[in-house]
Amino acid sequence: MGRQDLGRDTRPALPLYTADERLRRDASPWTLVQGVLAPLQFAIFLVSLGLVLRTLLTGEGADAAQASVVVKTLALYAIMVTGSIWEKDVFGRYLFAPAFYWEDMVSMLVLALHTAYLAALTTGTLGERGLLLLALAAYATYVVNAAQFILKLRAARLQSTGSAMHPAGVLS
Repeated sequence: MGRQDLGRDTRPALPLYTADERLRRDASPWTLVQGVLAPLQFAIFLVSLGLVLRTLLTGEGADAAQASVVVKTLALYAIMVTGSIWEKDVFGRYLFAPAFYWEDMVSMLVLALHTAYLAALTTGTLGERGLLLLALAAYATYVVNAAQFILKLRAARLQSTGSAMHPAGVLS
């Protein structure tokens, strides 16, 4: 073993999809749904992030910022539910298929933080600043989760040739 091989895993990476899973992915109507919802959710996130940051910096627009976080959370719920159905279509289980295990784990944290925001907003347990900081924590985990999916799906695209478009974020 040469020095350059130390600490480097030289095993070939397993493909994200088996041939059968790729066929099921390509045939699933939920693949297109995920491909539409993921960039839509990201656009909602960007607008909301701007509104949340503006409110934190200036104190203005709290109602718009709070409403935008609710819209972002509803988009998250939509992509979570449809992503679970997609995962069932492709991998035979609603969550935690080995190919997306860690992405699904982080998705659970993203979902928990967004849901905590809704609970705090509804119950009034946090003030305006606390709500917005909770939204930022939820958004930080969302960015990590989105990056997980982008990296995973990019690797899958590089591993397969001539396959259809992958969903852009099954559960985030």
